[in-house]
Amino acid sequence: MAELFKKILIANRGEIALRIIRACRELGIQSVAVHSSVDTDALHVKFADESVCIGPAPAKHSYLHIPAIISAAEITGADAIHPGYGFLSENAEFAEVCRRCGLHFIGPKPELMRLLGGKISARQAMVDAGVPILPGTGLIESDEQALEAVEYIGFPVIIKASAGGGGRGMKIVKQRERLVGELHKARSEAAAGFGCADVYLERYIEAPRHIEVQVVADDFGAVAALGERECSIQRRHQKLVEEAPSVALSDDQRTELLDLCARAIARVGYTNVGTIEFLFDDEGRFYFMEVNTRIQVEHTVTEMVTGLDLVREQIRLAAGEHLSAAFTPGRFRPRGHAIECRINAEDPVTFAPSPGRITALNLPGGLGVRVDTHIYEGYVVPPNYDSLLAKLIVHAEDREAARRRLRRALSEFVVEGIKTNLEFHRRLVDHPEFVDARCDTHFVERLLAEAPR
Repeated sequence: MAELFKKILIANRGEIALRIIRACRELGIQSVAVHSSVDTDALHVKFADESVCIGPAPAKHSYLHIPAIISAAEITGADAIHPGYGFLSENAEFAEVCRRCGLHFIGPKPELMRLLGGKISARQAMVDAGVPILPGTGLIESDEQALEAVEYIGFPVIIKASAGGGGRGMKIVKQRERLVGELHKARSEAAAGFGCADVYLERYIEAPRHIEVQVVADDFGAVAALGERECSIQRRHQKLVEEAPSVALSDDQRTELLDLCARAIARVGYTNVGTIEFLFDDEGRFYFMEVNTRIQVEHTVTEMVTGLDLVREQIRLAAGEHLSAAFTPGRFRPRGHAIECRINAEDPVTFAPSPGRITALNLPGGLGVRVDTHIYEGYVVPPNYDSLLAKLIVHAEDREAARRRLRRALSEFVVEGIKTNLEFHRRLVDHPEFVDARCDTHFVERLLAEAPR
């Protein structure tokens, strides 16, 4: 494979760029970091074999600027591009441009990105593959159509942007008289956030768990579902804590879910690494949410319980290799329990961003502790990008041991000079609902309501 990919350009920044650089180095592949002018001193720039400045701080002029990224690949002689997560990672046009320019895009084919990236087309693809979905609609083209649809969907409903995610363009509606107004707001947010105002309706589950399945497939028909991750602890649809496996599932439910995902991915012809996300209600029923056609932030918890390197496998599969034997169903054995906390540069109560210089830093360590980060003492956190500073991942023989290890690791984690959500996580890890693994997607709202002001 090293003969196929001599050099990979990483079209991203932060901890995921470093994660990809490490995988490249272990594979003997040269790496190219691209960066904005504000990221000149970033660690991914320092540790890559080469670096190219592709524009000023605003992402639309740098990390989202396709011509600049392609030019950087051409002038450095890269033969592949890894998009990481966020930015252009699920942009089918970018993947298509890479292909036209003779560059390998490390991810699925553009056609599949379009099919599964559009929420409406993805819903239909999953229906065709036998995956259960919530009652909902196709594209809502008029207020009248929406009002008619809620007659058979029922309330509450959630309005979702067809082209987006991360909570933008999402509105929960519980009364008929609020539907039209919220529909207009959702369209406006979707247009501003994704350049597409298309929305659809779906039945809203009041207090579900959010559970996702890691899938991987090659170009030769081999498919594996590598277990599930519990992602219920989130705020405004942004995940804060993830763990694997989910204690909410029985062995029979887990087997059913993983088999279902493997069949669905095979049915649509998906290749490379991806994630299928579900809502899990209190009666034990799963409903499809979406497919993420990229590596996830929380891929690390799956790596910890399987011992498998997902980024390395992404690169291998993009180079046309067969799925590694360790990924073959029946061969991998999830072991123990892993929990990940996202450490963000933000106020622990208001969640307002907190850019600035890090004046002191201590990263936790010890058995079963992993920290994926791009920060260092003296690093200036820019205000231009996502607030993620680090991912703290712990692994132990069972969930309670992992929780205790997480509490210990959080007590050692020190970041000074800016505000972080470390204190939020320290409160969370000892909360009775978290201790008992009873969290649903509204847990953070309850936790914040209990916090002293």
